[in-house]
Amino acid sequence: MRHPDGRATTVPVHARRDLAKGTLRGILADTGLSIEDLERLL
Repeated sequence: MRHPDGRATTVPVHARRDLAKGTLRGILADTGLSIEDLERLL
């Protein structure tokens, strides 16, 4: 994920594996997204 101002966050993708809760929370914190924001994007 890349923000227009140049900031970036890596989102790991592993076939057939769920993302750990802590990893997901870290990604959300890095990107400034809330859980509600993520749900709207899905």
